[in-house]
Amino acid sequence: MLTDWNALAQIVVLSLLVAGTSTLIGSVLGIPLGALIALKKFRGRNFVRTLAFTFYGFPPVLAGLLVYLLLSRSGPLGFLGWLFTPIGMVLAQAVLVAPIVTGVTISAVQVVEKRLHETALTLGADERQWRSTAIHEARLGVLTAVMVGFGRAISEVGAVLIVGGNIAGQTRVLTTAIVLDTSEANYFEATVLGIILFVLAFAVFAALQRLESEGIV
Repeated sequence: MLTDWNALAQIVVLSLLVAGTSTLIGSVLGIPLGALIALKKFRGRNFVRTLAFTFYGFPPVLAGLLVYLLLSRSGPLGFLGWLFTPIGMVLAQAVLVAPIVTGVTISAVQVVEKRLHETALTLGADERQWRSTAIHEARLGVLTAVMVGFGRAISEVGAVLIVGGNIAGQTRVLTTAIVLDTSEANYFEATVLGIILFVLAFAVFAALQRLESEGIV
């Protein structure tokens, strides 16, 4: 595989595309939900918060199995034809990323809430202004949530293997390619692919930290 540059480039691009898209979807769902749980007092909030944290340990293979059953020909969404496609892989990873982003966002916003709530109300801010201020002040913690979510997505293997099928040229990503090479005792290729995966993750995290240090986020 390492001598086939086109195949390697396709795997790298698909890995970034699937992980990036699932992180985006997980963030769009998880950040508002996490902020709502942190700032809105309602009955059962502690239970919802505990449930969100519990999903940190949601087994990827279980998530993959549930999405597989959902997208299979006899499943409720089988008519979409997303099984063994990158779209199905994105859906499986988003299921794993969203709870992580939600949980980390809850923690980040609650830290700000405890520190600034009374001050903001003393200065005359209404509830809407206070919530907007809290989310703005928690932006670095929210960025951390996105980074943790991307780390989960780019390194995930169980769910994408079940839903994607590791089809060469179609659904093979770096993690599933590493599993395949390891099973075939191609340890050198598996190690090189692992290094590529690590470098990609490092580059993405470095870019996000650069945005943070320049005050863009």
